[in-house]
Amino acid sequence: MRHLAFCVESVEQTVKELAEIGIECEPVRVDDYTGKKMTFFHDPDGLPLELHE
Repeated sequence: MRHLAFCVESVEQTVKELAEIGIECEPVRVDDYTGKKMTFFHDPDGLPLELHE
């Protein structure tokens, strides 16, 4: 397994909510395969976690 992915209704809103509690995300981009918005952030151990619409 490379990473966990979480399906969210709005990547931008979730990124905003994470930023409010001090969690930084990578810039939002569009997945080449699905055409949907996505981004990554890291857990406390530095492992990647994905947000995907």
